[in-house]
Amino acid sequence: MSALTATAAPASAAQTRRMREAATRAAWFVSPFLVLIALWAIIVPLAGVSPRTFPSIGAVVTTLGETLADGTLLTNTGVSLMRVLVGAGLAMLIGIPFGILMGMSKAVSGFFEPLLRFSVALAGIAWIPIATLAFGYGEGAVIFIVFNAVFFAIVYQTLLGVRQIPISLLRAARSNGASPLRMFFEVYLPGAMPGIAVGARTGMGFAWRGLIAAEIIATSLGLGYTLFLARQYYETDVMILVMIVIGVLWLIMDRLVLVPIERRTIQRWGGQQGVDR
Repeated sequence: MSALTATAAPASAAQTRRMREAATRAAWFVSPFLVLIALWAIIVPLAGVSPRTFPSIGAVVTTLGETLADGTLLTNTGVSLMRVLVGAGLAMLIGIPFGILMGMSKAVSGFFEPLLRFSVALAGIAWIPIATLAFGYGEGAVIFIVFNAVFFAIVYQTLLGVRQIPISLLRAARSNGASPLRMFFEVYLPGAMPGIAVGARTGMGFAWRGLIAAEIIATSLGLGYTLFLARQYYETDVMILVMIVIGVLWLIMDRLVLVPIERRTIQRWGGQQGVDR
């Protein structure tokens, strides 16, 4: 056996092992959903549940095909995704620098932290009445609610991330003459990244909750509005389909985007542990 073959064999075995482990994790992740679907398929027909109370799997699958064919599901999903991304993006754009500023200055932190703690309980759907009065019924109100739901989570976690930066690192940077601007970009921002990653993941979960509540009340398009409209006409198949779509969108966003970002951030800069594997 040549040296090249001997080197390739362990590499191939390691790759096969990683693929097997990934497949095992994926199967374990999917298994509770398969159990839930099986229970759904068995219990609903056996119990004789009325379609007005809870739909069958077949009814939901049929509705999925119909709403994909006429484009309504894709349209409402696209609108809701846009609102989430715009509202959450603005919240992070403003919230991350603000959280770092609070961590950098005891005076700023001392002034704003009580307001921050007070507002956490009011973030999200509690602002819907004010949002509709200020922005009317439409995009502005919904995006404001999403922004509000994410902003406080990202500010708070960013502040915690800054406070976890070792004092020795801050003293070393200052003793070397780092300006406040360099401290912000080269010390505080990288040091706060683990907290920012956690805040982004937490905030995006809040964003979906706020979005659905706001769309039910403040707009006439989107997944939340579809859910509300289906309730008025006892279309339980549509209601369950929309709930499934929302859950799947969040799982895709969380598992394929947010979890890898959080894991890589923590691996690079350290910080809080316990990221889902």
